[in-house]
Amino acid sequence: MNKIFFSLTIAAIFCAFDAFALVRVKDISSLKGVRQNQLLGYGLVVGLQGTGDGTSSQFTMQSLATMLNNLGVGIDASTINVKNVAGVIVTAYLPPFSKLGSKMDILVSSLGDAKSLKGGTLLLTPLKGADGQVYAVAQGPLTIGGFSEEKAGASSVKNHPTVGKVPGGATIEREIPFEFSMMKDLTYSLHTADFTTANRVVRAINKELKGPFASAKDSGTIQIQIPDAFKDQMVQLVSQIELVKVQPDTTAKVVVNERTGTVVVGQDVRISTVAVAHGSLTINIQPNLSVSQPEAFSGGTTQVIETPTIDVKEGENKLAIIPGSVSIGDLVRALNAMGVTPRDLIAVFQAIQAAGALQAELEII
Repeated sequence: MNKIFFSLTIAAIFCAFDAFALVRVKDISSLKGVRQNQLLGYGLVVGLQGTGDGTSSQFTMQSLATMLNNLGVGIDASTINVKNVAGVIVTAYLPPFSKLGSKMDILVSSLGDAKSLKGGTLLLTPLKGADGQVYAVAQGPLTIGGFSEEKAGASSVKNHPTVGKVPGGATIEREIPFEFSMMKDLTYSLHTADFTTANRVVRAINKELKGPFASAKDSGTIQIQIPDAFKDQMVQLVSQIELVKVQPDTTAKVVVNERTGTVVVGQDVRISTVAVAHGSLTINIQPNLSVSQPEAFSGGTTQVIETPTIDVKEGENKLAIIPGSVSIGDLVRALNAMGVTPRDLIAVFQAIQAAGALQAELEII
């Protein structure tokens, strides 16, 4: 089966279903104030089997010396020469409504020239927010999911051994002040701003709440006044709104990636009546080499003579007319009949747009 026919047929099938698909409000929007917060920290991983930072990573040696001095072991950083310690950056996402003592996963990434963090243990590391406050502390053994082995000049590496995780390795020590139950109204932000989608969401929510409580501030913001019946039932109200189903609207768009030959056609793409001829010219040059030797005692030299064979083939595709306002299925059949490949399809769409017949946005990524 032709690749372009298969790809576009699958796209047409999905678009046919999508035309009647309804999605939940929670899947296309986010509630203002309810989000994750990024945390960042610097720490040390110890217990490595000779795969840690070398002496060239001065920050690791300085950090190790500072830690030992704080523990009562006086030592000069310039005298340290170990390979079982690595300086790392620790990142985490603080979930919304996190409480003191809750656990969360952390990601540990090597900062120096360590070869592997396999078998290492992260030492106590404070995690700070953008305001400089410590919101969690992290510590624990790393899980890598890979390895890096080197012996006698041979090496073997699997996955990425300089990045690991500590499941539940951070304990929350500070809560983000946010009184959800005291909110006067709810504000939802659409992931993709669109006036038609915003209007549909407003109508669907008002129908669910049986009153004009929702309004669209712009193409991406929905504001909802809290009904008196839900003043003390905010969680129930948000749950009810999130489950409201709407049909989002999308811009007619054709997205092409010339590097990979990928073409994605939106369901609302339409093409005015055009005639398309797409053929290919293939030139194959095959070098034929022959050796010419001079006769005996003639004083000549041996020469290599090149007599290339040139074969020219031109595609037999004929002119095809694509009627106006065709659907995705019609477009698939027309292009498949012309034998258009994915990479040729990019050139076809660019030419159709240049002719002013593509009633959609062409985006090249």
